[in-house]
Amino acid sequence: MRLWKQLLVSAAIISAGALLWGRLAPGANGMLTSAGIPDRLAALIAPPSAGGKNGGRAGRADGFGGPSLVVTKPVVMALVNDRLNAIGDGEAIRSVTVTPYATGNLTEVLVSSGDRVERGQVIARLDSDEQRIAADQARLTRDRARDKLKRYQDLRAKSAVSPVEVQDVNSDLQAAELALQSAELNLRRRDIPAPYGGVVGIILVNPGDYVTQSTQIARIDDRSEILVDFWVPERFTTRIDVGAELSATAIARPGESFSGVVQAVDNRIDQDSRTLRVRARIANPNDVLRAGMSFQVSMRFAGDQYPSVDPLAVQWSADGSYVWRVHDDKAEKVPIRIIQRNPDKVLVSARLAPDDLVVTEGLQRLRTGGAVKVVNEERKPGQPVAEGT
Repeated sequence: MRLWKQLLVSAAIISAGALLWGRLAPGANGMLTSAGIPDRLAALIAPPSAGGKNGGRAGRADGFGGPSLVVTKPVVMALVNDRLNAIGDGEAIRSVTVTPYATGNLTEVLVSSGDRVERGQVIARLDSDEQRIAADQARLTRDRARDKLKRYQDLRAKSAVSPVEVQDVNSDLQAAELALQSAELNLRRRDIPAPYGGVVGIILVNPGDYVTQSTQIARIDDRSEILVDFWVPERFTTRIDVGAELSATAIARPGESFSGVVQAVDNRIDQDSRTLRVRARIANPNDVLRAGMSFQVSMRFAGDQYPSVDPLAVQWSADGSYVWRVHDDKAEKVPIRIIQRNPDKVLVSARLAPDDLVVTEGLQRLRTGGAVKVVNEERKPGQPVAEGT
């Protein structure tokens, strides 16, 4: 057989097979159209009525151009930005490292680590023999000057001395009193007091050590309240105000919640982390919290409500994302802006109301204003939309 005859026979067989497939295969017309075949050519190969009553595939109600079959889920409203969780570091509301006012040998340490002290309580002493002698000498000089002034005043009453001499003696008394005050101050500074009440940390020195004004004696923490510094995302900056209530949980004490308030808010955003520093104050009446603890801080806000749709409903086009909404058995294309994407739901900004039906399956054949039929019967996971009957 000549080659051209073989080609004609082959083309005839292929055409006959295509026509037979187009008449018998369910949804052949839709498949050809989806493949880019022109509608007229697709209609010649597989008329829309092909496949009989049960020939339509998913997305078509039947083989006669009926409504598209779809599965829908209702829109629900979801709340976001209503809660803030952050990790922070705790510090005592007041904390000081005690150092001496003077230099010298340490003679006594009067407290131990963990002791609670009051304001002004002496926690250690330096050797003070020299300062005590100087104070006694200044006191004696002061007493002599006072007696001398009294004698000159008596003599002045008898006109035995001049007013100038009395004034000079009075000046000597004032100088002696100032010298005594200085000597007594130096003597008092041999004692090392607590500047305020709190709990003593680890003692860093021992009796006999020579200390200077920069030597650390001990650290005292006022733990009546704990300050917690934490950092919040930039989007919460307009929601946090001084005095706002919060709750905190210490990592070291799980299951216990402590209430507090915002004490301070920083005046700028950190440009590297895009976060804002916030300081909270937490009451610690039972002294169960320690400086340096880590805390999980929680705050609640009014939040923002957005429509929530199934992730399968979100579609994309050149104009952006959108969903198909079923209204009066018609398909309606609704543009959306995604706010938050979760594994089980997507929060969007769109003209969607609660309980609006959005299409999750059968999306391929939808068009604006096209008729649809909702078939939300129970199906196994992964099972396609039921074919038209």
